[in-house]
Amino acid sequence: MRRATMPRAVAASALALAVAAMPSTATAGGGRGGGEKGGYEGSAEGSANDRVIRAQTKIKVTTDGGSRSSTGTLTPSDSNWTPPACWYEPSFSPKEIETAVKLWRNIDGFVLPGVGDFVGDMLDHRYKEGHPYKDYNLDKQGEGMFWAAVKNPKRKDDPEANSCDKQPFWVDEGEPPNEPLAVSPQVLAEYAYDELPVPDTEIEMAPTGKSTVNLPTWIWLDKAKFKKLSVTASLPGTGLSATTTAEPVSLHIEPGTADAQTYPASGECAINEDGSIGAPYAKGKADQTPPCGVSYLRSSGSDGPYPLRATVTWKISWTSTNGEGGDLPDGTFGTTQDVTVQEIQSVNR
Repeated sequence: MRRATMPRAVAASALALAVAAMPSTATAGGGRGGGEKGGYEGSAEGSANDRVIRAQTKIKVTTDGGSRSSTGTLTPSDSNWTPPACWYEPSFSPKEIETAVKLWRNIDGFVLPGVGDFVGDMLDHRYKEGHPYKDYNLDKQGEGMFWAAVKNPKRKDDPEANSCDKQPFWVDEGEPPNEPLAVSPQVLAEYAYDELPVPDTEIEMAPTGKSTVNLPTWIWLDKAKFKKLSVTASLPGTGLSATTTAEPVSLHIEPGTADAQTYPASGECAINEDGSIGAPYAKGKADQTPPCGVSYLRSSGSDGPYPLRATVTWKISWTSTNGEGGDLPDGTFGTTQDVTVQEIQSVNR
């Protein structure tokens, strides 16, 4: 019996609905794929916006020198640069593509009558009937993978996240993909940039509590907290790995009012040789100028405390398993602390 076909007028919308409605666990199928270097578990995702079959990234990260608690995300100093929003990586074996198509057919009637077979026919046209792949490339099981678009989990809402709009394509094992957005050591390094667990910039100050007009407030950062840290991003089964390292280089102070003087005058406190920034206040230093600090020229008054912002700049570099490496844009992360400033109290006799 001839299968009923769906009118072309509703074809695109039907496919979009089907992709959006299909559970992600159902579209992932098959056993492990890949060759001697290892395997991958297929995990398909659909987009109702552009009807592209994507995958969940399999990039793994490990951290050295940082803690995942109370951390922030770096802001690149170059406003024209961001970590990648999407890329292509090896995602599906031939068996996984075959199983995914069969699962598509199982949604028949779930969204629109006949939509399961319609979507399955479209996928079979590409992956089974020779346009351009025949029989899902099952004869090449273990000799390569279908590479699919993935989105950076932290940047799914970025407009650029949809720029990887190709359907899964075949790449023979050991052959470099002919695709500029394919995962690479630099992509892994840039992905790791987003994963750097920089600590909150909570500065130490003396005096604590309240500052006094025209008297220096000493500011410093603990060398044990602000130290070099790194994140390694790797793609299992490929041999691709990159390590991105962040090293604190300076602290910038913004007093929160124009009626203030910073030390140094630029407000930029350099890092010391031992990794600390500034110097703790100690008894007997009252008449000294702090290497890092601020003097407020007016009390904060009834308008509330001054919002002192402290921002640490981190120098970023990367290395990889294939010898590639270099620098990435410096990153900054800052926090704001309230500072109450009082007038000097005098006693009249």
